[in-house]
Amino acid sequence: MHDLLIVGAGPYGLSVASHAAAAGLDVRIFGRPMASWRDHMPRGMFLKSEPWASDLSDPAGRFGLAAYCARENLPAEHGRPLPIEHFASYGLWFAEQASPPVDERLIASVRAAPDGYEARTEDGETHHARAVALAVGVLPFTEIPRAVRGLGTEHVSHSSHHADLAHFRGRDVTVLGAGQAALETAALLAEQGTRVRILARSPRVRWNTVPPAWQRPWWESLRAPHTGLGCGWRNKFYADTPGAFRLLPERTRARVAADALGPAGAWWVRDRVEPRVEVRVGHRIASADAVGGRVRVNTVAAGGGGLSFATDHVIAATGFRATTDRIGVLPPELRGGLRSLSDGTPYVSDRFETSRPGLFLAGLTTASSFGPAMRFVYGAAFTADRLVRGVERHVGRGRRTPRPVRSYEEHARRTVAGAR
Repeated sequence: MHDLLIVGAGPYGLSVASHAAAAGLDVRIFGRPMASWRDHMPRGMFLKSEPWASDLSDPAGRFGLAAYCARENLPAEHGRPLPIEHFASYGLWFAEQASPPVDERLIASVRAAPDGYEARTEDGETHHARAVALAVGVLPFTEIPRAVRGLGTEHVSHSSHHADLAHFRGRDVTVLGAGQAALETAALLAEQGTRVRILARSPRVRWNTVPPAWQRPWWESLRAPHTGLGCGWRNKFYADTPGAFRLLPERTRARVAADALGPAGAWWVRDRVEPRVEVRVGHRIASADAVGGRVRVNTVAAGGGGLSFATDHVIAATGFRATTDRIGVLPPELRGGLRSLSDGTPYVSDRFETSRPGLFLAGLTTASSFGPAMRFVYGAAFTADRLVRGVERHVGRGRRTPRPVRSYEEHARRTVAGAR
């Protein structure tokens, strides 16, 4: 019987495991480490977050991204995008250095048991724990527009389904969305010889500007401070005070979680898109049908009119929606019994515990409770510290071994200081 079983070995799962082990809890973690970055992003992509805002969290702060890059003689500089494969390798290094051993088998189901929870691996082995933390990432929550959802995988896919875009070389592809995933996917497709267009409902493509220099006049820093989620005081609130964010009215939290830090492209991908990619904004898909091995798309424009064209494949880079009913690792009776918020996302307490005692959540599923930081790696430090405190309270154990703990606020201060 374990104290804590963690489902998922991405940045949040690994960070929770590191904090739990340091607290003296008997912890077991399952999942393919850094699977989203290793298996669901094509080579050539870059991390949009600043390197100094992309640390996984260990209690002593010894295993940040800067430490890994220094060890490997890799650049980790403010204003310089980091290749996704470097970030994935960093996560694997963190798993070796700061986490209990990861069992790479996937968990097929988590069920309630008289003494806690029973987790069953895909090969049929069962494990029991007093508490479970679901850090399942974003992949269970892919959102594909209804108009193309029924066309079948040969005609439509989500951007997260592709670790390699080479099979689209020489074909015609339509990418839906105007965020970073859509724009960078389109850039990579165009660069390999794919005929690609972007189709988006938004009236324009928003581009992030080059981040201001780290060293700058004090009045510029005061007007728009650097934060782990970008410059500005509003972003500072989201980044550094998730606990205060949770005190906002529920509907306000849901609205901010959905709209804040909305779709935008990184500055370094703009020159790769605008000269090469057809961009159609202000259009929504009215209908889409599979005809003769291709997809016939009909759109409606915001100002009237529309488009009609054929394409070989549609890639929906349309984000993720982390509602309670999509947590597929939970059986219907357990999933259906969880309290949900007004936007359909699961309720969690101030210690990331669901309405089912001993069942904890981490990552995207908690963004409507703790804010936009939970959509990014930056939120892992706050989550790991708070969640592990909740597990300790649930299992009725104080910390059995001392650990050098840094608060989330100290983590934020030292992370920012390390970029100087």
